[in-house]
Amino acid sequence: MATRWGRCTNSGNCETSNKRHLIPVLQGADFVCPECGRALTEVGSQAQTRSNAAVFAILGSIVVFLLGFFAWRAFFGKTQGGGSAGPSGQNVALRLAGSNTIGASMAPALAEAFLKAQGATGIKVVPGANPEESVVQGLLPTESSPSGISISAHGSATAFSGLADGTCDIGMASRRIKPDEAAKLSSLGDMYSTASEHVLGLDGIAVIVNAANSLSALGKDQLMQIFSGDVTDWSQIGVSHGPIKIYARDDKSGTFDTFKTLVLAGKSLAPGAQRFEDSNALSEAVASDPNGIGFVGLPYVHSAKAIAVAEKGARALQPSRLTVATEDYPLSRRLYLYTPANPANRITRKFIEFALSKQGQNVVGDAGFVAQNVVPQTQTVGQEASADYKQLTEGAERLSLNFRFRTGQSDLDNKAIVDVDRVINFIADLRYTGGNILLFGFADSTGTREGNNALSLNRAKTVEDQFALRGLKPGVVRGFGSDLPVASNDTDEGREKNRRVEIWIKK
Repeated sequence: MATRWGRCTNSGNCETSNKRHLIPVLQGADFVCPECGRALTEVGSQAQTRSNAAVFAILGSIVVFLLGFFAWRAFFGKTQGGGSAGPSGQNVALRLAGSNTIGASMAPALAEAFLKAQGATGIKVVPGANPEESVVQGLLPTESSPSGISISAHGSATAFSGLADGTCDIGMASRRIKPDEAAKLSSLGDMYSTASEHVLGLDGIAVIVNAANSLSALGKDQLMQIFSGDVTDWSQIGVSHGPIKIYARDDKSGTFDTFKTLVLAGKSLAPGAQRFEDSNALSEAVASDPNGIGFVGLPYVHSAKAIAVAEKGARALQPSRLTVATEDYPLSRRLYLYTPANPANRITRKFIEFALSKQGQNVVGDAGFVAQNVVPQTQTVGQEASADYKQLTEGAERLSLNFRFRTGQSDLDNKAIVDVDRVINFIADLRYTGGNILLFGFADSTGTREGNNALSLNRAKTVEDQFALRGLKPGVVRGFGSDLPVASNDTDEGREKNRRVEIWIKK
């Protein structure tokens, strides 16, 4: 059977044409480019006298090329729900929108690492129309033009509006989605499910003052009085004299929304507060003002000074990697990525998997936030702890997480479900056994002491069951009732924090 030979002339739009491949077409078949479908220009007929082996070798190389090309095109090309033109003409294959806390530095770093993991070269950040927008682009194998991941960081509220109107694939939020927002997105699935809600990392809202300020700690009630405007002079809290100047994030900010919930407790922010869209600018303003006080995410403290925060009935804690990782710090918070339960853009799930992986969490940590990779920490046990607790923790290290539960339920929450597997991997890497694991359950102070002891033990046993399903039996499982509160038992949020399970490792 005779073979015709042709060349595609669709230069600039077809990789086969760009590489000037000669294309063999068996007689009777359509004489078109197998990649772009354009009619070929014949460059001469070849009879079967050409070696069959040579023909098959050429055909084989084309098939391999096309399979690779279409695999990458399917992964990073224009997909349903994503794919649009971006700066410099690159294809925007994935769109992130929402929190400035996440979008300012962490999201671009994650996008760069993700593209690199896919084999991209020439990775760079292309600035957008304003400082809150950018596209991270890179050239993927077999692609002739860059593919990009766009990032729009105008506040957590825009994550949910973007998902609702289809202008983003992944919503970034520095607070949890609200019930009314979840209801508006119900067509995308249950936004509280593990398929849609993904804990990206942890952050502590640091209360910052000028480095020269002698203040070292404040209670949450004092913070409420200051930021609501009830206390207006530093002398009212025993720190020198001078009018207090308040610096705060803007209304679209998830940082402000979380601060409003945790600190203001229904009160309005003082009317004279200066508002900022950018955390770096806010931190710089406080650092330059001897009378200033403000709040930012942990990575944005910079040259300002972070103070310790105390809740009623619990000791004051500085925001640190351990106190934020365990969520014991009163103003700790989770950072979220939200997606449709069944994303139309297939890259969405790939990006989420990368972000939650050990490699992705290293990027979260490098960006100044608190990663969820499990780390053992030496912790000093307070004098208020029981003799039994002190004895069990002697010589042990605490792991950098607490297991927490769904509100009003005995089931582990979304973060805890993923954390169980993180701990399993940590144990396996260090060749420990289940006997090294110590699980300590805690309850809030509601109810009787006997009832709280039983509840705290049941919580520890719930975690024990999850380890047992994965082939590990913890060595010690105990309940300590309402001992060692990390938050106030006078609020719903505080009681929820106190309902937890600590994990320790005995070497």
